[in-house]
Amino acid sequence: MTINTEADLKGMQRAGHVVAETLRTLKAAIRPGVTPAALDALAGTVFGQYGAESAPRMTYNAPVNVFISVNDDIVHGLPTQRPLAAGDVVSIDVTPFVDGYIADAAVTVAVPPASPVVMRLIECAEVAFHAGMKEARAGQPVHAIGEAVEREVRRRGFTVLRELFGHGVGRAIHEEPNVPNYYRAKDSRKLHEGLVIAVEPMVSTGRSHRVRTLRDGWTLSTTDGGLAAHFEHTIMITRNSPVILTA
Repeated sequence: MTINTEADLKGMQRAGHVVAETLRTLKAAIRPGVTPAALDALAGTVFGQYGAESAPRMTYNAPVNVFISVNDDIVHGLPTQRPLAAGDVVSIDVTPFVDGYIADAAVTVAVPPASPVVMRLIECAEVAFHAGMKEARAGQPVHAIGEAVEREVRRRGFTVLRELFGHGVGRAIHEEPNVPNYYRAKDSRKLHEGLVIAVEPMVSTGRSHRVRTLRDGWTLSTTDGGLAAHFEHTIMITRNSPVILTA
């Protein structure tokens, strides 16, 4: 969506606040022995406190409040009853519908203690997001974000999962434009002021750029068993630095 009114801005800020509170609550609850299903139920409790609903459930009939992906699962993971163990890599993707507006953000957390490689992977996803953010301003081509993301990921020795994109968001979960996490030379679309997009690097310790869909029909996983990390915020484009709506 494009924010043109004060009402739209306040609506997106409310949705972004629910995202931030849900991520904060779930991150604090991650420890050995807790199940992704329990984290999903906790997310539902937070949503209820704000009158929010799960946008993936509303839009796609997803059987979740939030997606929780573990280890080599990248995104859209269905929360399971398997207890988390030390060293697990847990990605939480939160997308609530709040009073007609949708915001989207994700974070990856390691269940302590975690290996140095895992910690570097998680850091890579976040730093790559901020590299893309520096290019996200009105007048810039959309591909500038992806170019910056992949440059940073490669510099750190990891792999961008090229089949998964960021996207426009606001009134629906997935709106135009798609926001690749790599450079697409033929993509000449430009960012404009007020545009709301989700920038979301998804990176892996493996070497394959490809992903696969698991038998549950939802979970997307790496094809080579590489561990995955996901970092995402919903941002509003301005002439200068973008505004993070889900911080």
